[in-house]
Amino acid sequence: VQLQASGGGLVQAGDFLRLSCAASGRTFSSYAMGWFRQAPGKEREFVAAISWNGGSTRYADSVRGRFRISRDNAKNSVYLQMNSLKPEDTAVYYCVSSSWSAQATRGPSEYDYWGQGTLVTVSS
Repeated sequence: VQLQASGGGLVQAGDFLRLSCAASGRTFSSYAMGWFRQAPGKEREFVAAISWNGGSTRYADSVRGRFRISRDNAKNSVYLQMNSLKPEDTAVYYCVSSSWSAQATRGPSEYDYWGQGTLVTVSS
């Protein structure tokens, strides 16, 4: 089972990026997926989550209104559109998936598959 995240990079404040995550090794279409991030020197934090069919989403307060999570079950993929990026969004972003829960939740313990991370750097 593998989650391969991509799309990170170096951008300026106010710019946008779209992260992608392709899942392989099993079918994830019945389960929740999401994104977490970890900034240098800080603890890992929840960013966004989406239910199995995309009908329900959750966002961290810090990104609500700027980020949008979506998924394409036919492609076994999840995406994170990040707009109006700020320097405080700088972090390694991790794609996650649950193997048992279909609902979008914030807790890291709900997700037992984690990708390798993609670095997003936002300069001021």
